Amino acid sequence: MICELCGKNQATTHVKSMVNGEYTEMWLCPHCAKEKGFGSLFAHTATDFSSFLGSFFGDGLPSRTSATRCKSCGSSFADIARSGKVGCADCYTNFYDELLPSIQKIHGNIQHTGKVVAGAGADLKLSREIEKTRQELAQAVKEQNFELAAKLRDKINDLEAGDNNAK
Repeated sequence: MICELCGKNQATTHVKSMVNGEYTEMWLCPHCAKEKGFGSLFAHTATDFSSFLGSFFGDGLPSRTSATRCKSCGSSFADIARSGKVGCADCYTNFYDELLPSIQKIHGNIQHTGKVVAGAGADLKLSREIEKTRQELAQAVKEQNFELAAKLRDKINDLEAGDNNAK
């Protein structure tokens, strides 16, 4: 495969990215990859994966003293940042403000959406559309846009009727 940037050299680096819900892929030659900042992932970090994950927890975050520790497991935020591992479930509550930016950076989202069981996709899509329309309805009522609210109410009724017919 030929590099998608220069169009000359053999591509050896495959870059996949998800930014604001938009998925992109690129194939780059070593020279273009280096220019774009896609050198070896572990070139300047330890090859231990825990250390690699730990690097996500230390960038520009509000610092607490190492004396602040989880009451359940005794971990400090510095311990979590150093190891890349959260000590226990209570650490998520105790260090919420510090962990939130890192979780968002790693996963791209802070709300867990889970996996969909095979065959449940249509039901899930319908229930999400109903929920989204209910939120739009609440906003329309709040803004006193009753014409839109009536249309959204009818749409919800139609969606729910379709859901009941499917069962």
